[in-house]
Amino acid sequence: MQVVEPYQAIPVRTTFHVISPTAVLFIQAVDAAMSLSGQFCQGESRVGEVDAFIIGVPKAGTTWLANVMSQNPGVTLSEPKEPNIVATRQGTFGRDPTDPDWSRYEECFSGDGLRVDASIHTFACPLAPSRLSSRVPNAPMILCLREPVSRAFSHWKMIIDTEEDARNGADWSDFYVAWGDDRLSGDSHYAISMKRWLEHFPLDQFLIIDSQRMRNDPGGVLGEVGGFLGLPDFEYDFDPSRHANSATDRRPITNVGRAVRFLFSLIPSSIKKPIVSTLQARDINIYAAPVISRRAEKAAAGPEHYSICADSLCSDLKDFESLTGFDTSHWVESIESNRQKSS
Repeated sequence: MQVVEPYQAIPVRTTFHVISPTAVLFIQAVDAAMSLSGQFCQGESRVGEVDAFIIGVPKAGTTWLANVMSQNPGVTLSEPKEPNIVATRQGTFGRDPTDPDWSRYEECFSGDGLRVDASIHTFACPLAPSRLSSRVPNAPMILCLREPVSRAFSHWKMIIDTEEDARNGADWSDFYVAWGDDRLSGDSHYAISMKRWLEHFPLDQFLIIDSQRMRNDPGGVLGEVGGFLGLPDFEYDFDPSRHANSATDRRPITNVGRAVRFLFSLIPSSIKKPIVSTLQARDINIYAAPVISRRAEKAAAGPEHYSICADSLCSDLKDFESLTGFDTSHWVESIESNRQKSS
């Protein structure tokens, strides 16, 4: 196997040291990762099928769950967390109708544990159920869901804050307009997607989790996940600040941030992986630094947003409950209550 030559970081170190202390931490992580890079170049990848899937949806706690699960030595999380191999949906706006290149999974796993793909756009993809049933018909599916209006609003707010809509030729500045786009609303219509999955998989292959329980009862959730996947007991770190997805690495970036991102893109993946691991181990997110990106204002869904979505989502939730037996009454009550406040 070809071994990548060590990355020459000296010019980069000189530039970053002048720019900011955050960049210095980045370079330190690069230096610390050099000793590990050979392991990724020389180690044998584990080729084969994925064992389990966290199938979504966006803004429903999937990042937290995946990151906490990855602490367990019996779990090997895909790298990246969302390889987007199965679904035609490549993020919120990207679409790729070509057949999956299953061989790409060979590059996603480097451990011997239960292999987990956490590509969140899989659930709403119309083709994903048939693709997976033909490939891994017995794979367990973990479905993280959230009260669908707050999910849609959080998703929309992230897109607006990061200007991802503009970069993809869309204008979602008005929530009403954005909600009319299936690329936003499709991820909140749970029954429509679930019907497709149940045509290919039995219901007992799904573990459905309300994201609110991850905050209120993380130990109970991880216990259920472990039992569902047949994992041994493990003592997890549940600190939400370490594992939740704040989307800081997707915020609008500054000129310094663009330089950092460009230079990072030049690093070979065999070296980039240990760099990322080193940064995560030190709880460092370089994109959260003010010199790198701009912070977005926090906001929550208001009565007007519930009014826009209420009719279609309440009906969909009742259908989802009929399909799965999962209690959605608290979500329906919340949506109806918030809609009435707009009258």
